[in-house]
Amino acid sequence: MKVSPMDLPDVLLIETDRYPDERGCLFEAYQRERYRAAGIDVPFFQDNVSISRQGVLRGLHLQNPGAQAKLITALEGEIFDVAVDVRVGSPTFGRWTAAVLSPDNGRQMFIPEGFAHGLYALSSHIVAHYKCGAPFRPQASLAIAWDDPDIGIAWPDRAPQLSAKDARNPRLADFPPGRLPVYTAG
Repeated sequence: MKVSPMDLPDVLLIETDRYPDERGCLFEAYQRERYRAAGIDVPFFQDNVSISRQGVLRGLHLQNPGAQAKLITALEGEIFDVAVDVRVGSPTFGRWTAAVLSPDNGRQMFIPEGFAHGLYALSSHIVAHYKCGAPFRPQASLAIAWDDPDIGIAWPDRAPQLSAKDARNPRLADFPPGRLPVYTAG
């Protein structure tokens, strides 16, 4: 497996080892010791699967307190996967990075604690798998507007299908002090 840093600190792009043959393909989606050796030493608590149609946008989601690191894998179809640094005081606060993930390219994205996550379904049908570094806590769930102009994500579609909840998400600048995660160097 090959692990490469992305444009934001600690956000990583992972290219899994793939073993294709006449039956299809096998890849190792996660193996604790290999990921730990690559710098991803997270005790994953929960796995989630998200199924969406083309044009669906989910996000931008995070939780605080109880921030979740996430390892995102596309099991079916292509997804445009996004991470946004929302750690107050971070030198990259409000910046974003993205990658296209699919079973064909074998890529995963690791998103550390303190980052918001969103995805857009590029294919007619997608299945995304999330390994989460903390259990989901509904009372700590936060969401940021997908189209926040201060963040300026270059989504593939400017009129995506959103949930009613995601359509009402506030801008990053509208969060009250103390509500977002705080950056700690090192």
